Amino acid sequence: MNTTKHYLAVTLAFTIWGFFSLVLKPLSDFSAFDILTYRSIVSASIMLIVSLFLRPKVLKKNIQVFKSLEKKQRIRILIINLFSGLFLALNWYIFIYVMNNVSVGATALAYLICPILTMVLAFAILKEKLFKLQWVSVILSLTACILLSLGGLIDFVYSMVIALTYAIYLVLQRKNKEMDRFLILTVQITFAVLILSPFFVTHDFTTAKTNFFYSMIALIAVGFTIIPMFLNIYALRGLNSSVVGIFIYLNPLINFFLAVFYFKESFTYLQGLSYGLIIISIILFNIPALKNSINRRRAAHIQ
Repeated sequence: MNTTKHYLAVTLAFTIWGFFSLVLKPLSDFSAFDILTYRSIVSASIMLIVSLFLRPKVLKKNIQVFKSLEKKQRIRILIINLFSGLFLALNWYIFIYVMNNVSVGATALAYLICPILTMVLAFAILKEKLFKLQWVSVILSLTACILLSLGGLIDFVYSMVIALTYAIYLVLQRKNKEMDRFLILTVQITFAVLILSPFFVTHDFTTAKTNFFYSMIALIAVGFTIIPMFLNIYALRGLNSSVVGIFIYLNPLINFFLAVFYFKESFTYLQGLSYGLIIISIILFNIPALKNSINRRRAAHIQ
């Protein structure tokens, strides 16, 4: 399988998410639940419209495929996507809350921890294998995260929860291959809205919404939700969860530079050392995959 497209997809997805703070921070006057509500509803509405009116043939074909599966397979697909929607909703809410009420640095730490949890879960649950050099990368990443956590226990706890919810979501997607990628994402986000709907009734939406708020929500829904999530699911079709997990580091690295140079958050030498270790770990993790790719191309050329 040519995985170049999958590598490009995952790189672009996490690069986009790395700049999420630029559109989220200006909405700090609104509650995290306000942003989550409008983000999820707008995203689900757009995707449902696309699936129903712009891709009706794909929808019909996938419904037929779903009906043709055995009952156990149908139940498994429903359970996987229901839990995917649940963990998406949790991840979005906690991420938005921490970004606007704690710090950009805390969200960066979350996505430093996430690849480690993803690799461990993929190894333990999916039996995905890691090379020795990749285990060295995991140890270096873990060391960097421990160093960063020394700055504040509360930030570390928030970061762990964000990381765990997204790591579980990533691992679930490796078992989610039967249906169309865009349709699967539509179902997941719709499930997220349904899970959150009881809270819509009780939440106090008293803060007046401006045209700026709605325009930013539209940008978040399309540019920072639908597009990168579609790219992420596409990447998981061709790459292991552990490989996709390591690319999550693009997100916190970009977040870190934005936090320091754009949002002017405090920076320490310890943070510099930690992020340096992470960059080294990314390089080490991808060396085995690069060698395998080169060897396959050589073998194909010889044949």
